[in-house]
Amino acid sequence: MNVLRPMEFFLAGIVLFLVSQGLLGPLLANSPESEESTLLRVMWLPVYALTIAWMAITPARTLDVMWRTPIILILSLLCFASFLWSVDSGLTQRRGFALVMTTLFGLLLASRFNWRELITLIAVVFSVLAVMSTVMSLAFPGIAVHHDIHVGAWKGIWWEKNTLGAMMAFGTTAALAASVCQPRHKLIWWGLAAFQAGLVLMSTSKTALLALMLAIAGIAAIHLIRRGFGFSALILVGGGLIAFIAAMVMSIAPVAVIEALGRDPTLTGRTDIWVVLAEQVQARPWTGYGYGAFWDAPYGPAFWVRQRTQWPVPTAHNGWLEIALGIGVPGIILMAVSLLLSIIRACGRLFRGPEVFWALIFLILVVLISISESNLLQRNALTWVLFVATAARLALPRRYDAVSQR
Repeated sequence: MNVLRPMEFFLAGIVLFLVSQGLLGPLLANSPESEESTLLRVMWLPVYALTIAWMAITPARTLDVMWRTPIILILSLLCFASFLWSVDSGLTQRRGFALVMTTLFGLLLASRFNWRELITLIAVVFSVLAVMSTVMSLAFPGIAVHHDIHVGAWKGIWWEKNTLGAMMAFGTTAALAASVCQPRHKLIWWGLAAFQAGLVLMSTSKTALLALMLAIAGIAAIHLIRRGFGFSALILVGGGLIAFIAAMVMSIAPVAVIEALGRDPTLTGRTDIWVVLAEQVQARPWTGYGYGAFWDAPYGPAFWVRQRTQWPVPTAHNGWLEIALGIGVPGIILMAVSLLLSIIRACGRLFRGPEVFWALIFLILVVLISISESNLLQRNALTWVLFVATAARLALPRRYDAVSQR
């Protein structure tokens, strides 16, 4: 079985590359929201088949992981079941199935790899994505660099700059966490982290830059906390004080703060969209409009949102609103509970194990980015796969951390 272990890593890496939706999406689809490419749809079928077959190899371990992550499973199944009340039943059924399979792959990663292996795998994949994005931006700037609204901003192998920025913020976190897992190769990982941090700057995404700064500060804080109780108290109290002051300033003068960060006070029109979408959520608060269906029905609820905003709004630009539009307030509650439980479990690893350097920082970044991007409960998406794998791994007893499934 050990002979096949490198093949497992290779296959897992290939699937993670595919769900990153880098390169293949821009090549095979007309827009980020487009599903017109038959090849792009068919491409996922072998991935789903591989996931099922792979999980069947070790059914006991797979069932154990699933048993310990009921909220994530319920969320995914609720998205699939929402075809029963969806404004586009067929579309929701297809996209809901894709989400379930994406979730299962995340659970598979948690069951097959221990923390050190998982973090290393994630870091390697992000490093490959970073190299590909750099090559694309330098060799094919007409495709990989913005020339319209955000002139000069790199978007790499994705559709737009914010995606590159967010991915590279995650990649920097993964590389720094990998340096803890593999201290003998820490200089290599530090170099890769710096490389990916540079791509965050090239993307000019301010949300990603904030995420990057938070990731670096968070990892530094964890190192300090592990030095002793005195440092722990200083960091925790200081961090709480800074968070309190920031919250007070934002509540008193939010526009001034946002403008100081160089952003439009409406977050590039997002708040205008959110006001209109809040009304749509109020119309169907407990069920939503069906997973993945709100924006695709041409004369459905999204039509009125676009009429009100006078802009062809493609998404909610907010992970929580997107959930509410799909499966209603119950979905938001389940997602919030899942995130909160995972963060609490990650905090429980503050003083031991390398996993906290990835898990806690990644979860915080997911929450941060969800404020301005629709990054939660996304089918065939890298962020959701990594969230599921991280949350599931945190839910497993510590005895599973020592060895991987072979």
